[in-house]
Amino acid sequence: MRLSVKCGLLAVVVALAGCSMLEGDKIDYKSAQKGPSLEVPPDLTQLNRESRYVVPGGPVSANSYSLGQSVPTLPTAATAVGDVRIERAGNQRWLVVNRPADQLWGPVRDFWQENGFLLELDQPNLGIMETDWAENRAKIPQDIIRSTIGKVFDSLYSTSERDKFRTRLERSPNGGTEIYISHRGMQEVYSNTQKDQTVWQPRPSDPELEAEFLRRLMVKLGAPATQAADAANVAPDKPTSRVASVDHHPVVVIDEGFDRAWRRVGLALDRTGFTVEDRDRSQGTYFVRYVPPNADKKEPGFFGKLFSRSGPTEQPLKYRINLKTEGQTTTVSVLNANGAPEASDNAQRIVQVIADDLK
Repeated sequence: MRLSVKCGLLAVVVALAGCSMLEGDKIDYKSAQKGPSLEVPPDLTQLNRESRYVVPGGPVSANSYSLGQSVPTLPTAATAVGDVRIERAGNQRWLVVNRPADQLWGPVRDFWQENGFLLELDQPNLGIMETDWAENRAKIPQDIIRSTIGKVFDSLYSTSERDKFRTRLERSPNGGTEIYISHRGMQEVYSNTQKDQTVWQPRPSDPELEAEFLRRLMVKLGAPATQAADAANVAPDKPTSRVASVDHHPVVVIDEGFDRAWRRVGLALDRTGFTVEDRDRSQGTYFVRYVPPNADKKEPGFFGKLFSRSGPTEQPLKYRINLKTEGQTTTVSVLNANGAPEASDNAQRIVQVIADDLK
């Protein structure tokens, strides 16, 4: 009797294995949350408050969503598909769509939900939406056990990585919209030699993931899939940037005009997790919040966070990231909340993280 049961189970396993999905698409996201009110895994939320350059999210307000004045457009690598085109500077890409932002907000929101994400931030007045932390299930090895038992007990299988995406829509002077997608990643690592505790720590952003979702969004907005793929692979140029000092204040010098420098700095702020409270393109200013690093604090493990209350966190500081252009060179500086140049350690760190992302 036992032998027949074992044979029957083996037959079921083999049959299910034969019906397993073929390996193809390398992106298959599933939200790490069960619903909008949950925040799972807790380590990700905790680590956001400790990260050197990541500032806690939350409701923010903007004085205006309509941005700035017309700036002469400089040559960029671009490929047009219908009323959608993709532009690229270095490892950064963005979409330019000849439609008003209010007509795009709904389709872009639907796009992220269709791709397996929940939205943690959805603020049309600021032009920003941000997904929750999600897991790319396509990275889980598809062996015979995973493809059979995993269909029933899928939650038993997990990767050590989580991804979050921010989408920013900016109105252009001609009535169209520029769409930026930025990626942030976390990775779970052991925190001690005994390997009985883990922490979540940031990992580098992935420009290729950003490009893939831009390609998919082009298709969502009406571009043929083959043409969108060709547009996403447009050859890059190589703009340069460097850290310098002006009147003993740290700055980033970008060898580009204002228009492209503004886009690149905005993407760098999105990728590195700054909270952008407002922006004034006419003045070349991003208004941001920043949490200073605290190297003395130790990050508790998963169970420590699960059964303990969160302690006090560093209060965010307000800064302005200001861009000034002369000819084809743009200088990015850090100002305090009153608009005065900053030379503090925090200013040095902010300048360095922007410069690192612009490379």
